[in-house]
Amino acid sequence: MIIPPSGSAHLAAAGLIPPPRSSLQGPACLTMGLLSRETWARRLDTFRASPSTFMAGPDGEDLGRDLLRDLRSEKLSEQMKVSLLVLSLEYPAQLWPDTPAAEAAATSLLDTLALLPPRPSALRRPLLLAATTALVAGGALGPISGASLRLLPLLLGLALGRNPGQGLVPSSEQRPLQVTACECLRELESCRPGLLSGSLGLLRGLLGQEGPVGPVQPLSLLLALVLRNTLVIQARARASLQGLLTVQASPMGSGPWNWTLAEESDAHLQPQAPSWPAAEQGECGLSELEPSPEEARELRAAVAQLLDTSYLLTPVAQAQLLWLLGWALRGLRGQPPALFKPQLVRLLGTAQLTLLHAVLALKAAFGEALFTAQDEALLLRRLTVAAQHPALPVPAHLFYLHCLLSFPENCPLGPVGEEVTPLLLEPQLCRGLLPSLLHDPMALLARLHLLCLLCAEDEEKEEKGQGQSPLHYLEDLLASLWQRAALTGGPRALATLCFQASYLVAHCLAGQPTVLTALTRGLAQLYRAQPALAPHFVDLLDQAGPELGEPLRVVLQQEVVSRPGGNEALRWHLLMLAKVADGDAHSATLSFLQAAAAHCTDWGLQQALLQVCRALLRAGVGGGLADLLQTLARQLEDPDGRDHARLYYILLGHLSGPKLGVALGPSLAAPALASSLVAENHGFATALMVQEVPAPIRLSVGPQRAEGLALQLHVEVLEPVYSLELRFRVEGQLCAPLGAVHVPCLCPGRPARPLLLPLQPRRPSPTRLDIRALYTKSTGCTCYAHLPPLPVKFADLFLPFPQPPDGARLAFFEELWDSCLPKGTESRLWCPLGPQGLEGLVSRHLEPFVMFAQPPTSYHIAIRLPPDSRLLLRLAAAQADGVPVALRTNDWAVLPLVGDYLRSLSTAVGV
Repeated sequence: MIIPPSGSAHLAAAGLIPPPRSSLQGPACLTMGLLSRETWARRLDTFRASPSTFMAGPDGEDLGRDLLRDLRSEKLSEQMKVSLLVLSLEYPAQLWPDTPAAEAAATSLLDTLALLPPRPSALRRPLLLAATTALVAGGALGPISGASLRLLPLLLGLALGRNPGQGLVPSSEQRPLQVTACECLRELESCRPGLLSGSLGLLRGLLGQEGPVGPVQPLSLLLALVLRNTLVIQARARASLQGLLTVQASPMGSGPWNWTLAEESDAHLQPQAPSWPAAEQGECGLSELEPSPEEARELRAAVAQLLDTSYLLTPVAQAQLLWLLGWALRGLRGQPPALFKPQLVRLLGTAQLTLLHAVLALKAAFGEALFTAQDEALLLRRLTVAAQHPALPVPAHLFYLHCLLSFPENCPLGPVGEEVTPLLLEPQLCRGLLPSLLHDPMALLARLHLLCLLCAEDEEKEEKGQGQSPLHYLEDLLASLWQRAALTGGPRALATLCFQASYLVAHCLAGQPTVLTALTRGLAQLYRAQPALAPHFVDLLDQAGPELGEPLRVVLQQEVVSRPGGNEALRWHLLMLAKVADGDAHSATLSFLQAAAAHCTDWGLQQALLQVCRALLRAGVGGGLADLLQTLARQLEDPDGRDHARLYYILLGHLSGPKLGVALGPSLAAPALASSLVAENHGFATALMVQEVPAPIRLSVGPQRAEGLALQLHVEVLEPVYSLELRFRVEGQLCAPLGAVHVPCLCPGRPARPLLLPLQPRRPSPTRLDIRALYTKSTGCTCYAHLPPLPVKFADLFLPFPQPPDGARLAFFEELWDSCLPKGTESRLWCPLGPQGLEGLVSRHLEPFVMFAQPPTSYHIAIRLPPDSRLLLRLAAAQADGVPVALRTNDWAVLPLVGDYLRSLSTAVGV
């Protein structure tokens, strides 16, 4: 397919294809290299299997460029092109990794859209979405972006029902394109809040006009989002609405884009309201906005207009609209919440979960200003009855229970954040919500949460004529859970559910000693029946508060030490004892350990036994512990175990209690102590961690050496550095991965040998090296640091050709010169010279590559560019203001790089 001149001009301006004069690649050459449908299908499958692996491979860098090019190919079907555009929507960050690439991609996509013929096409909507996604994901959206200034008027014109192409868009596609344009504008407004504030009047006029209008749902959501963002940002700036609700700006020319307002909104506003508890904190700053009477009237009219058309929206869209408007008007002066009352009358009986959630969010936002006590009681009854429906799916059941547990009351009692049942929720209504072992685990836990809140209010009193109290029901349920968890060979899920329920009860009823006593007793019986649950008990002790943790620890310690030391559950007893052992009842603990030592024959049991000894050491237990450690140091079969026992015995005999605790439990907050052993152990945790610090290392690139393609790195340090490891990562895929460089020791002020970093270029193009350093300081700490990136210049890739005999140099150069064509290219350029002239330029920069010379009239220069490119230069006699240069290369892609390089040489010589 031959790209029309206008399209190629746009691509050349965007930098996606090289300009024809500089690259010698005319339009006819653009048809070369187009990929077939089968090739694209294989590439897409490979990419989706592992995007990171594909992008790191040789084809990764070309993927975005090939995609943009083949979107204009007539050989590919529209279905395949849609697949390519879908890929750009799913992986924009991989295809356009930086802002210039995203800008160029969006420009190319808009050019492709403009070149579509005036017939129905499946590409227009994906092209709009892809251009919007490229600008947003690549961070290119802004007032200086040419693609942004082209895309915004196009989207606004389509959203307003206008055909910006003077009939080029078929009438059958205008409504779908209008929907897509609204979605794209909503995405842009979400990323740059306040950008479309000048379009409020236009969008209101379109939504309220008589006769055929655009799609109501996308227009309503777009208008609501723009209105919410404008109100919040204007309130932060303490500015008025300035007639934004009524102005009918034209989308032509500069357009109604408010880049200044969008840049002042430093943080992206969330597109939905905050959670219910957070709704009580602050008013989003809207109380600072003081609209005039006329602006308040227009604002009420705009909100009423959106609410009146909300019944035409889908349930999800209605819920989002109510979220946006509720947050926008909460705390705004002159805007009564009664505007939402007609919608509440319609929605209080809804069966849609999204709409019910939105209604509860409005209740959290406005409270009794919008909901009466009767409304609150009705909502509670609806939630309670709906949660008891037997055919309800588990997710919906959990939703209703969550709404009950987090119900936003009009007048809550108690401190903020306290978990209590709603005041109007009668216990009789919750009889059908009591948990049962037959329920799904998640539903059981949610019902148990509600039951715990009821028990907190029950105060262990029987309700007359109403059967069993909630507290007694809770005790029976926990007993059943413990009984199921104690079954030998039972599913692990039963034990997990049991401990989740125990933690929930301890958390909700921490202030009721009677419940905690029964809970502690039941858990102790569970451990007695099933010691293999010791890991679950350790986790519970880590998470439970002191109300349950301390008594449970004492009871579990008594359970363990009362067991014989040689049974099959010994490893679980030792694991539990390492968690709960302390200075209390240490004689019984030591007796248990003395009996268990004879049965610890393998390495795992010996280490578990030593962990208990370590816990006793930290608790300050002496006396009999020294005898036990001495016995273990002699009798344990494993040498590692004997060494640990001997170390603990030495520590016990030489350190006092506080120092022993610090030595065995290093803490960065502990004060420095006099003991060298303690001081060493005090920094032990720090020494084991890799710390990220500012780098005391400076790297620079030295002159290239003749023996091969390698960067010569000079290293300077500001402090002594040991075991230095430099890791290099090449940006893009221009070079093969580089190995790490190791240096044993570097000291400031002492010259170091240069480091050679071999390069294996995949293309002769400049790049940058991202450098990370891992090293050890003189204090013994291992540090990690980022170093400034090092540029690999085009000249760093130059290699000389092997020198032929003196008499054959000119013939060898001519043979190289002729071999570049016809596959390569030839060009001529004018190179300015500085005061040092041609001889100074060649001697300073190009002398290693001179193949044949007749100074000062001509120089023949041959440069090898790995992996398989060559660059040949003929420098003629210098003239007054420069020198003519003829060049040939077998790789046309290096032409712009050669031009930049030669111009930089003339500047350097001039300096």
